[in-house]
Amino acid sequence: MAIADWWPFRRRKKKSQRSNVNVYDVNQRVYTPVAQLKLGMYVIELDRPWLDSPFLFQGFELQTEEDIRKVREVCEYVYVDVTKSRKKVVEYKGSQDNLSLDSIADFPPPPKLSVFEKEIERAEAVYQEMGVLVSDFMERIARGEGVDTKAAKAAVAECVNSILHSPDAFLWLSQLKNRDQYTAQHSLNVCALAIVLGRHLNFSVSNLNLVGLCGMMHDMGKMLIPLEILNKPGKLDDAEMEIMRSHTSLGYELLKSSTDMYTGAIDTALAHHETLDGKGYPRRIKDKGISLFTRIVTIVDMYDAMTSDRVYQKGRTHLDATGILSDLSGSQLDGRLVVKFIEALGVYPPGSLVQMTNGAVAIVVEVNELVRLRPKVIILLDPDGQPVEEKVVNLADMELDRLGQVLTIRSIVRAQDYGIDIGKYYRQGVLQKGFAHAKS
Repeated sequence: MAIADWWPFRRRKKKSQRSNVNVYDVNQRVYTPVAQLKLGMYVIELDRPWLDSPFLFQGFELQTEEDIRKVREVCEYVYVDVTKSRKKVVEYKGSQDNLSLDSIADFPPPPKLSVFEKEIERAEAVYQEMGVLVSDFMERIARGEGVDTKAAKAAVAECVNSILHSPDAFLWLSQLKNRDQYTAQHSLNVCALAIVLGRHLNFSVSNLNLVGLCGMMHDMGKMLIPLEILNKPGKLDDAEMEIMRSHTSLGYELLKSSTDMYTGAIDTALAHHETLDGKGYPRRIKDKGISLFTRIVTIVDMYDAMTSDRVYQKGRTHLDATGILSDLSGSQLDGRLVVKFIEALGVYPPGSLVQMTNGAVAIVVEVNELVRLRPKVIILLDPDGQPVEEKVVNLADMELDRLGQVLTIRSIVRAQDYGIDIGKYYRQGVLQKGFAHAKS
């Protein structure tokens, strides 16, 4: 079956709301620190509003050294249109081999291209389409067929584009987990989380696509594990564990035989259970033998697994999971990447359920990157535990509760403890109602 027959890239065109940021194809619009500007580059966007700059035109070519000097005086970074630049533009951090965490830490993540409210509809469509695609991949692999690399790369590119517009939207959707669909959703979530971390590390668009593909493909070898072992509700015995662990080698062989598969994804399928201390499997390799993209996938793989309900365990909260990742930093996991991952998700990531200081229960919608402890939330239950009309509350506005105290978040809580089904709330339009009520 042709990809066009089942993968709905050809969506109906419809009017969409735009942010006040000019929208460019992600492969044309390149994030560029001002230290890397060269004559002939065509600047299409600044790190601040055009009206706050000395430049008369919204878009201009750097024709003289004076032009470059003026940009460097007012900006830390800009975006360059590669299709209009006379000077060849090399994307910032253009390949995995050239990536350096030390240099990445010197630059802030790029600004969001849109906001949660405008991106969630498109993100949901992409998320659902990718879910169908991953499930189809797994069914084909179980039947002894190969991976459609072209379709996988196209799907990851859509995910990258959505996350560049609003990482909050995809993070929110990654919370809508179904225990019965864990294996497929896990691969999808690891893909998205790897891209979210890559964005926070300032990866180029091409590298975001590559690390996302590594995430999507990392567990495909599990489809070659007998179902009675893969879905066993209890603890695996030693023989069963040995078979389960073979999914890394099976995935490696599967991807190696796939046409045009990225070599980094093949490596990650084999090595995502290796640890820096050499106590992982299957090769017990150490530190420098583990690639950057594999280190990223290892971290986000563990996080999604820990925060998911399984047939044999209840999912941990974000705080518990990140605490475990921190404990493993330096020994098993790359400590710098763990810190960056926690930064990328925020203290209260989108989709997490929280209890407010007045006792009310809310769900986090969108992180405020300037004031991370004060995200946008939707109140679901009042202090007495009774359902309330959904309304988005921006905690950065320092809203007061009925006792005159500033409303803040007390802690992250488990949805099950309050009888809340986040997926059901979402299907009933809680986000749309919340934003609509906030405007009224």
